Amino acid sequence: MIKKQALERWSVQDAADLYNIQSWGIGYFDISPKGNVVVTPFPNNRDVAVDLTEVIAGIRDRGYEMPVLLRIENILDSQIRTMHETFRAKMKEFEYKGAFRGVFPIKVNQQQQVVEEIARFGEQYHHGLEAGSKAELIAALSLLRDREACLICNGYKDEEFVDLGLYATKMGVKCFFVLEMPSELSLVLERSRVLGIQPLIGVRIKLSTQAGGHWTDSGGDRSIFGLSATQVVEVVDTLKEHNMLHCLQLLHYHLGSQIPNIRDLRFAVLEACRVYAGLVTEGAPMGYLDLGGGLAVDYDGSHTNYTNSRNYTLDEYCADIIDTIMTTLDDDAIAHPVIITESGRATVAYYSILLFNVLDVSRFEAPELPDGPDKDDPEIIANLFEVRDVLSLKNLQECYNDAMYYRDEARQLFKHGQLTLRQRSLAEKIFWHIILRVARELKNLKFVPKDLKHLPEALADIYYCNFSVFQSLPDAWAIDHLFPIMPIHRLDEMPVKQATLADITCDCDGKIDRFIDIHGVKRTLPLHELRDDEEYYLGAFLVGAYQETLGDLHNLLGDTNVVSIRISEDGDFSFVREVDGDSVADVLSYVEYVPKNMLEDFRKMAEQAVRDKRITPQERGRIVSAYADGLRGYTYFER
Repeated sequence: MIKKQALERWSVQDAADLYNIQSWGIGYFDISPKGNVVVTPFPNNRDVAVDLTEVIAGIRDRGYEMPVLLRIENILDSQIRTMHETFRAKMKEFEYKGAFRGVFPIKVNQQQQVVEEIARFGEQYHHGLEAGSKAELIAALSLLRDREACLICNGYKDEEFVDLGLYATKMGVKCFFVLEMPSELSLVLERSRVLGIQPLIGVRIKLSTQAGGHWTDSGGDRSIFGLSATQVVEVVDTLKEHNMLHCLQLLHYHLGSQIPNIRDLRFAVLEACRVYAGLVTEGAPMGYLDLGGGLAVDYDGSHTNYTNSRNYTLDEYCADIIDTIMTTLDDDAIAHPVIITESGRATVAYYSILLFNVLDVSRFEAPELPDGPDKDDPEIIANLFEVRDVLSLKNLQECYNDAMYYRDEARQLFKHGQLTLRQRSLAEKIFWHIILRVARELKNLKFVPKDLKHLPEALADIYYCNFSVFQSLPDAWAIDHLFPIMPIHRLDEMPVKQATLADITCDCDGKIDRFIDIHGVKRTLPLHELRDDEEYYLGAFLVGAYQETLGDLHNLLGDTNVVSIRISEDGDFSFVREVDGDSVADVLSYVEYVPKNMLEDFRKMAEQAVRDKRITPQERGRIVSAYADGLRGYTYFER
């Protein structure tokens, strides 16, 4: 139990430290004196703070149920602004003669309103887009208006893809075909000849440099995409043969999506600069150096080279890139190129928050037990009671071992018919009573035995939450990625429970039991006791990158409701866009059902029940209406 004095000493700063919000939040999120999470979207004016509980109230007033994906447009704008202004400041400081052009890879978040806002706000900075497929190229061409911005075409390219890019070039779009495979060059040259349009060409190289983190296979000699040094030379020779070497103007590489160590980034830039200098020496005009993605997000706020963090700031990132390029190219008197980065994750991660409510909780509590065994109880029951009675701080390990042994023996006896169901139930009650007592005593030990260290985690409460891991946080399931998760209110109260989270899918993998910690990973999340007739809300933060794109329809739980807000300088906020989440009919249609036909088939089944006198016609009406309402309803739990 938490002592009363500890509860009285608790402050919102303790909560901020516990959840590390002021580190991973990088100035965008904090906790108010009331104990609620607030959004502070203006780095230079922390007095503007919007309470997330007020946003939720506005969402509920507008008729939307949890879960909701909340997008804060100001944060997206701020991330674009900060990146460009930091690069510009460092270029001025280092006297860099080139320029910076940011590019957003559409694959990171393909939602129309996201890409549209990036193109709209980014226009003042000539912020471009990257397309890795025909569909993404078509989306980009509908949104990109700025003729100074770059449109980078990666991925496999068929004739239709190339023709669209060439037409865009003729209309004034700075559209680069990046050669990912040697065979693509002949297609680009052929379509260029047929259409009479000179292409802008780039080459993607395979770096020998490899970075740490989840995406190490993006670099190295055996990476899937990119050209080897020999293949790059062959491209140069082919372009010379066609008198088109002047079209080769961009060098590109991609080290990975989340690079935690600045040293890897610096080594990659150095290697790429050597290739860039070689291409200039060969006679290619060049002018653009595309460093791909890699700028990491510090998901846990530890500022380390841990997979879910980064050991550098944006200032250091920009400074190291500029310094390395200048140091390498100045020796050969090569003009400073336009630097392009495809920093998608760092652009959109902070922009979105998944808000969801807790539906129920499963607690491990010491069961009520009789004083001792009944005279008719088998010996195994008496043995377990004896372990309970002799348990003390001095023999925790021994009693734990004995309890495990007797529990397993009781299960075997039950399987062979030598224990009744009630006797097995009593054996398990005694066992859990012992284990809970052992776990409570661990805090009084100076040294916790290895076998017992896992007990607090194993006995944590399970909070059942109204969302789907597979739909909204797929990376948490697929690659053990960590996202900051915390309560968004009641933070002026000390959380007294340790919990793991379960979603509402019927899948044992539909859980989150790994949480951010500045020292690595913790297996439980501190939470508050649920209150009757009061919703308890949690937020999963920094979920704007990849999660919507990768989410699936596990258990036919579809897209959540989406709400976008914009915060004004006076601290007010407005709802600028609302997108209804998938209905049951929507997700059924995605998997080839026809809801209209389903409703008609159900009507026929109900009518047959009337003919069979199982239900009345009036009941048929109510039943069919309930079925139709279900088709129109939200796929998530509705109160």
